[in-house]
Amino acid sequence: MNNSSPMNSAPQNGTPQQASTPAAAKPARRRAAPKEAAETGRIWTGERVTVGEGHPAPPETPSAPPAAIEPAEGGRPAAAEGEPRWYVVHAYSGHEDKVRNNLMKRVDSMDMHDRIFDVLVPTEDVIEIKDGQRRHVAKRTYPGYILVHMIMSDESWYVVRNTPGVTSFVGSGNKPVALQEKEIKSIQKQIKAEAPKVRVEYQVGENVRVIDGPFSDFHGKVDEINADKGKLKVLVNMFGRETPVELDLLQVERLK
Repeated sequence: MNNSSPMNSAPQNGTPQQASTPAAAKPARRRAAPKEAAETGRIWTGERVTVGEGHPAPPETPSAPPAAIEPAEGGRPAAAEGEPRWYVVHAYSGHEDKVRNNLMKRVDSMDMHDRIFDVLVPTEDVIEIKDGQRRHVAKRTYPGYILVHMIMSDESWYVVRNTPGVTSFVGSGNKPVALQEKEIKSIQKQIKAEAPKVRVEYQVGENVRVIDGPFSDFHGKVDEINADKGKLKVLVNMFGRETPVELDLLQVERLK
């Protein structure tokens, strides 16, 4: 009987043989893929993530909101080119009112109310003495010019510049220059003046003839002019000497 066990038996090549029943082997650890490695340390916060996308990208920092533009009258947005300013425009002398009407019609037809707001022909109310009568006359303050309240842009410039009767903008070279605030206020104040001015056509030193009053038919020379009161101080020759006499504008006339 052979008492040797299989553990003690040697193989024919002289190399010890291991036991036929091997010990339980530990499973090999598989190296995590990059995406899986990133997911391993992730803490669930409750958000839903699509499989394979990994962590969601951080939200972008929102840029500053655009400045709000208040809608202009009529619901159209206000123009962004700049603030409305008053500009001076050359027009045919004696046709200022006609040019103004032409421009306003173009504003209507081309729907430019959000660029061109007002057109003004500066005038003042004066009392004119003519043919022995007083007449209220609207005298143009700046003959040959009109004022346009507008936002300057290529479109608004084109509308004004191509209006019949307009010759050019007042400015430096080809660039229109807006009126200063104090200039336009002075013009508006002059237009709104309640008391009309008396238009005096006489000059100091001019020879006149008295046509009304106790000194009628006397000749004299204009010494002072009071346009606010519509009065003249005339040096009348009485008794061989010049005597100053205050007369109304209606009481004298030019010597022809």
